[in-house]
Amino acid sequence: MTRTGALPSIAVLGSINIDTVFRVGELPAPGETVLADDRMTFLGGKGANQAVAAARLGADVTVIGTVGDDADGAFALARLRAAGVRTDLVARATDARTGTAAVAVDAAAENAIVVHPGANDRVTLPHRMPDVDVLLCQLEVDPAVVDAAVARADGFVVVNAAPARRLDPATLDRADLVVVNELEWAALPELARCRRVVVTAGSEGASLVEHGERVLRVPAVRTAARNTVGAGDAFTAAVTIGFAIGLDPAEALATAAQVGASAVAQEASQPDLDPFDTQRSRALAAAVV
Repeated sequence: MTRTGALPSIAVLGSINIDTVFRVGELPAPGETVLADDRMTFLGGKGANQAVAAARLGADVTVIGTVGDDADGAFALARLRAAGVRTDLVARATDARTGTAAVAVDAAAENAIVVHPGANDRVTLPHRMPDVDVLLCQLEVDPAVVDAAVARADGFVVVNAAPARRLDPATLDRADLVVVNELEWAALPELARCRRVVVTAGSEGASLVEHGERVLRVPAVRTAARNTVGAGDAFTAAVTIGFAIGLDPAEALATAAQVGASAVAQEASQPDLDPFDTQRSRALAAAVV
């Protein structure tokens, strides 16, 4: 854990995608075709989203992942670097295309997503893991790779167990923090064994659960939603930084809720974010707890 107030260096192990986002009036029903009002292309994937969010919050971030040896891969790497993320440990697969996602977002900011993992299924660990304060993982890559990374980690370990997939019990025991939404929490009862789990519930806020018992709840920050796709990843990056630097849990959750609200209010899956500020964290916590 880093000293309180000093932002950590973070290695993010996870997926890197190209998102094609379609803005629609209503999400299509099965068998229905709808016309989109707009189409946009963004860098996406939980790994890339969380890496970019953490970098924009002020952390020193390295991403570990795989993209294809194609134009989409080059685009993804360029966007990561432009956001200040180190890409030395991103591999280029010659036998798979860069992961892609088709995202439909309706007028209420609800979404439907279809993902082709592509090169994300080729992710392996580097021979030498980076020397960082924090390892942050998600489960859009092979869980066995996540298990191996956590086993090799020396610092603060955060696992965003999304999508809900089984992990080695040793990984859950080693994790300093697990982040899930309420559906993933319900689908993975083994998470009750974890020391600390942050459970998000969208507009209902987020809770901190310790060894299966809820000890804290922070409400969501109300805002006009435009796109919810990257909000959870921005929240995860913020709560990771908060706990890693030793903030009080209420401060960490309140800050992450504010960051998530800022993300929801923007169009992109990787929104602009204000740098992490511990004084603001204390003020946010005092206002809601």
